[in-house]
Amino acid sequence: MSTTLFNAQPYDAAKVRRRRIWIASAILAVIVLSTLAWLNRYWPEERRVNGFFAQLQAKNYESAYSIWMNDPNWKQHPDQYKRYTFHAFYLDWGPGGEWGTVKSYKIVAAQKPRPNATGVVVGVRVNERKKLCSVRVEFKDKTLGFSPDEMVE
Repeated sequence: MSTTLFNAQPYDAAKVRRRRIWIASAILAVIVLSTLAWLNRYWPEERRVNGFFAQLQAKNYESAYSIWMNDPNWKQHPDQYKRYTFHAFYLDWGPGGEWGTVKSYKIVAAQKPRPNATGVVVGVRVNERKKLCSVRVEFKDKTLGFSPDEMVE
C-alpha cells in the first residue's frame, strides 16, 4: 500500500530541531578540529626544538648535540659528523656563542619558508632578545640546522 498525504506522519518539530542541532554540532566539530590540526601542523618540529633548547638551558651540550644531529649515539661514531663537529657546535651554542648561555627561551612561531621546502623554520626567543633565533628542522630525518631564512615577528 502506498502512503498519501492523508495518512502521512504528523510533523514533529522536536525531531527536526534535534536533527538541526546535531548537524550544526557536527559542522562545528569539524571546523574546530580542522583549525586545531592547522594550528598544530608543525607540533612535532616545535617539540623537537623545545627539547633542544631545554638541553641547552640545562647546559647539557652533549645531549643537545645529539638532538641537533638526531643521533643519541653520536659518540660511537663521531667521524660521521665531521661537517659540524661537537667542538664547532659548542662554540656556536655554548656560553661563548652568539646566543650565550640560554637562561630562557620561548617558541614563537613555526613556518615553512617556501611551498617546496624540505623543512620547517622554528623561531625561538632566546634570553628575552628582540631578534629571534631561527632553527630549521628537516622533515625527513628531524635533524636541526641553522636556517638561512630568518624569522621575523
